[in-house]
Amino acid sequence: MQKKLDQSVTLKRCISLPVLTFYGLGTIVGGGFYVLVGKVSNEAGMYAPVSMIVAAGLAMLTALSYAELSARFPSSAGTPRYVHVAFQKNWLSITVGWLVILTGLVSAATLANAFVIFFSDLIEIPRLTGVALTVTVLCFIAIWGITESVTIAVVITALEVGGLLYVLFAAGGIVLDAPYRLLETVPALTLESWLGVGMGAFLIFYAFLGFEDMVTLAQEVKNPQHTLPLGIMFALGLTAFLYVSVSVVAVLALPQDVLIASNTPMARLIQHKGEAAVITLTVISMFAGINGALIQLIMAARTLYGMASKGLAPRWLAFINPTTRTPINATLLGATICLVFALGFPLITLAKLTSAIIFVVFIMVNISLIVIKHEEQEPGPGALNFPGWIPYVGVITSGLFLVLQLITLLG
Repeated sequence: MQKKLDQSVTLKRCISLPVLTFYGLGTIVGGGFYVLVGKVSNEAGMYAPVSMIVAAGLAMLTALSYAELSARFPSSAGTPRYVHVAFQKNWLSITVGWLVILTGLVSAATLANAFVIFFSDLIEIPRLTGVALTVTVLCFIAIWGITESVTIAVVITALEVGGLLYVLFAAGGIVLDAPYRLLETVPALTLESWLGVGMGAFLIFYAFLGFEDMVTLAQEVKNPQHTLPLGIMFALGLTAFLYVSVSVVAVLALPQDVLIASNTPMARLIQHKGEAAVITLTVISMFAGINGALIQLIMAARTLYGMASKGLAPRWLAFINPTTRTPINATLLGATICLVFALGFPLITLAKLTSAIIFVVFIMVNISLIVIKHEEQEPGPGALNFPGWIPYVGVITSGLFLVLQLITLLG
């Protein structure tokens, strides 16, 4: 069994760059963006698109650190692997690994609950039953096979992107007029304007998270040293393009008071297309959330598997099912923990804490790259080597966002 565990059965390397990019879009683009545009406009006003650009730029700094590390060390363990290489402290790697896993599973539990709540508006179902069924189905999909899981995620992602593109299409003349009205979205050179842009960027920054989960597919991606970094950058870049485009249309098409007051600003943009269009967009946003839950579960299982294969978690979590070529034990454990969170804990509190923890993880990743760049000469052949200032700025921005998040938690 030991030989079979270590050598005979491995993860299936089958994910290409286009599939990885769409998978990455699925990890980043979620139902949250459909409601966040109005909240960002409440802070930044007509300058909400600039807030999107600022947030995307800040997210890209840490994304580039992940891209370089994933090219240097293509491992399913991801973040704990990078921390271990940098500091050679098992306890630190294990701690960071479990923080990553728990943030993913709490996020999945939150999204599963949200999906059931929205679904119950269409078909009434007891919450406990709905959550249990939802997590069970997600677990089955994750165990089924990485090709099948990623295919489902990519299909749902295509629906998510299609929903945003439909919003642009439905806006009609606003899209055509946008190039001539872009100056309306450019902030004035005043402290008040840019403070609003900064607060808007803080709110929307969370809608750019998810790229960090992509690195856990390192052992299932073809040519990971090349594919993973490009996939991360392409996914984040495409997300930024979609967010900025839709936000430009939103601030130009809707009066500011209407945009700010609306809990579903995307639905308001297509309201003139009829009730069926609004319902369709609502359903798409529901499945965007459940897609995020599936991806978080896959990420947690891969991180558990990667840690176990490096001796940082119990060895039985490194078992690969010879038929499905997936880490079945790690997936079952992840799904069980997710279900416990979903059924037994106040998820709003947990979700706020995990959003703070993710910035701690980002700080550790950027510091790890700084240490590795300082102690190691050059990366291997074909691996990326970004300018040394990038992880330093990543530490600063992640630290700033952590402080802001803690202030909001304590407030």
